[in-house]
Parts: sequence; C-alpha cells; structure tokens
Amino acid sequence: MRFPATLLLLIALGLAVAAHARPFTVVAYNVENLFDLDGVAGYDDYQPARYSRAHALTKLRNIAKVVARFEDGRGPDVLMLCEIETDATPGKNPPDYETLLAPYARMSLDEMLGAKFDKRIADLPAEALLLKAFQDAGLTGYRVVTGDGVKPPAGERAPEIKNALFTRLPITHTRSHPTTQARAILEVQVNVEGAPLFLFVNHWKSGASDPETEPIRVANATTLRRRLDEILRADPHADIILGGDFNSQYNQKQRYPHMKTTGLNDVLRSQGDELAVRGPEHDLYNLWLELPPPERGSDTFRGEWGTLMHLIITRGLYDFRGVQYVDNSFAVAKFPGLNADARGLPARWTFEPPAGAGFSDHFPVVAKFTTVPDNRTDRWIELKNPSIDRGGPPPPVARSEPPRPPPLPAVDLDRIALDPKLLPAPAAIRDDAHKGKIFRIEGRVAAGERLAVVVNGETYEVWSYDAPQRATLRARFKEGATMRFFGELGVFRERWQFVVRDASWVK
Repeated sequence: MRFPATLLLLIALGLAVAAHARPFTVVAYNVENLFDLDGVAGYDDYQPARYSRAHALTKLRNIAKVVARFEDGRGPDVLMLCEIETDATPGKNPPDYETLLAPYARMSLDEMLGAKFDKRIADLPAEALLLKAFQDAGLTGYRVVTGDGVKPPAGERAPEIKNALFTRLPITHTRSHPTTQARAILEVQVNVEGAPLFLFVNHWKSGASDPETEPIRVANATTLRRRLDEILRADPHADIILGGDFNSQYNQKQRYPHMKTTGLNDVLRSQGDELAVRGPEHDLYNLWLELPPPERGSDTFRGEWGTLMHLIITRGLYDFRGVQYVDNSFAVAKFPGLNADARGLPARWTFEPPAGAGFSDHFPVVAKFTTVPDNRTDRWIELKNPSIDRGGPPPPVARSEPPRPPPLPAVDLDRIALDPKLLPAPAAIRDDAHKGKIFRIEGRVAAGERLAVVVNGETYEVWSYDAPQRATLRARFKEGATMRFFGELGVFRERWQFVVRDASWVK
C-alpha cells in the first residue's frame, strides 16, 4: 500500500516534533529537617543524644520512598528540596558528591550507617547521604546543587538549614541569593534539549499567619523579584520555575487582609489569572489555582489546610518556545499508606520509636513540563478551564472574617475509632503505629493544671487547637470526673495526648 507524498511528509514532521519533545517532572518537597551525623547540630532535636544513626536511616529511606513514587519509580528529573542541614563541618572545597560517594559504591546505606560507620561517613553532608539513599533505591543520575558557603546578610548568622536541587538536566549556571532571616534562594540554570530553564528554590521566613513576620517575607520576596526582573527585562518570555516553601498561602492577601503588604501577592506578584500572563502586566502564575478549592492543601496548622509549598511559573512556560507547562498537571503528592495518615493528613516525622518514623509535615507538590521546537513566542498553549482568580485583595463585599481554607477531611468517628479496651494489652495504646488514629475514650480526669485523663492506667493530656474550646473543656471536666470523647492520638514534647478536633467529639 502506497501513501500520498503529502501524508508521508506530515507523518515525518510529526515524528520530528515528537523526537524533539523532552517531557520532565518537577517536584518541590520540604523534607522536615534532614540532618547529617557529624554530631554538630544547631537544633536540639538533632544532637547525638536524640538523633541516632537509626533515625537518619529511617528518614533517608522514607524520603527515597516518596521520591520513587514519581515517574514509575525513576523519580522526577528536577527535585527542589527544603530543610537540608547546612553542613556544620564542611571541607575546604565545595563537595564533589561523586567523589565523596565513590568509596561506598559497593556498600549499602544500611551498612554505612551500621557496622561500617566511621568518622568519614559521619562527615558526609546530609545531601550526600540522601544521594546514596536514592542510589540504593534505583534513583540514579542526579547532580546536586546546594546553597552551602553563602554568607548571610550582615549581622545575621547562617541558617541551620538550606535549600538543595537534585536534577538530571545538564546544569549551566548556579548562584545563591542571600536574603533576610531566611535560607538563601538557590538559582540554578539548566539546559533542556538546548532550551535554557531557570529554577529557583525558596524557603522563606516561617509564620504565614503572623503579621509580625510578614515584613521579613516581603524582604525575601524582594530578593527574588529583583532577580526575576533582571532576567525578564532581558527576555520577557524566559522560562522560569519558582518552587519551594514560601511560608505563604497562595491567597495570602485574601486570607490575611489585616496584612497591608504581603510578600507573595504584593511584592512577588504571584497571581491566579492563568490567561493574564499573556499580557504585559502579569508575568507569574501560581499553579495552586489549577486545583478546585477543596483540594488546595499541602500542610496543616491548627486544624486548617495550608498551601505553603508552591510551584509558580512565568509566561514563557505557556508559549511555543523552549520549555512548556503541561496544562492541568499540577498536583499534591499525597500517597495513602505512605506519606499520608489514615485521615489523609501529612504523616509527620517523629523520633518516638527507637528508629523514628514518619515522613514530613508537608506533602510535595508536582507539575509536568515538556519542550517544544516551534520557537514561537507569539503562540500560546490551549488551556482547559483556565483559572481567573487573581489571588489579590478580597472582593468589595463586607466580611466579618477573612476567607477560611477548606476544612480537614470529615470522618465517620463511630466507624473508625479504636476502643482501648479491645487492644491486646493496656500499654498497646502508646504505640507509634497508633499515632494519628482516633480513639473512643472513657477516662477519669487526672489532677493538674493541664486537662488530662487516665486510660488503662496511663495519663494522657487532652488538647484542642481551639483556645475557647480548651477553656470550656477545662471548666467542664474537673479532677475525678469521667470524660467521654473521641481523641486523635499524638505526642507533643514527649507527652502523649489525645487531640479533640471538634466540639462534637466530646459526649
């Protein structure tokens, strides 16, 4: 069978376009404090008396398990990481990770942190140990860039934690930008099939809801915005991805209207009108707006979802030159039974078992990209259901309080609650496997200022994130009284507790 010449030409052109396309995935992940084992740490929890080799091994393995969930076990080509320990005992020269790990090529991480542990392994920086954990899990080919060795602004001490980038894409340029009272912003330029792509890894000052710390985030945003303006003045269609933990909500201006100026929305000018980036006034789009409001959440605080992890992209990711965003590919990487607990919340890291357990207090966020050969900045990708929320000031409607984030997942308490009386032994409640699970409790109120109950001979504090509810419970239940309620088991500062999430949980 013979095909017309024009059809053959179209097929050839189609194959040529496909051959040039280079799909890849970008993940931003706050790993909740990954520290090395040199015995020197700025945080008390990571001193040798509390943080063991077994803890480090669990933490490293668990991060690798999450990363292996992307790209069918291969891992993303770009991994933006927050909360990697700043090396307290660095070498004279920047680390060459391939050379550092070469002596351990035939040794597993288990062996390195077990019987074969020595001072040389103790001196390896946290990101080198993580690279080894990745290699053991089949996650290979990564190059590593960190913000080590960057002097903080005058009068400030170096942060205990830093940002890092793991990537398989060829690196053409790196740079770090010190910023006020936060981790240096890491800039890495990579080459994607000949197309330049700028990556910025961020971890701004903590305290999203705190107006006292918002001016610091404004300063962090100013550092980033100045560099973006330099790049975009040279090329308004530059391909740029901003990622990491901005310690800000995607709608910071709307959610906290008492803040006159916000770093994310006012200074950085992150916004949610996906079509607006085609014009001259808005050059950034926040990918959180791709999701329906009930799905916008990567972390929780005081019973509410937050969106502190971000992936924000420039207009160049929407044209037909270089790198292009894959429409509606943004997602929260929540894996039930792995990094998500029974209620769908982040399975946070804990030191409590001998070897520790859990993952992080943040879910990763992920998006997909590809390359296009057209070299056209005058064409735009076709969008399905583009968002129009600009994420700016609240609409001019009287409000008694700022907009609320989506509620935490509803649960059928009678169906899922555990009964302590049915556990195999009285002490079985205090088991790491039960953390985050809900119990049906009937106990006697214990003596003391803090509200607590005695269950199976053990004392547990009773806590609520709602201060008025805590006061009501304390006033209602006196020492010796019987208290019946549903409580989520947890540990706070080494004290076991039951958290009452809602007034309806108390009988």
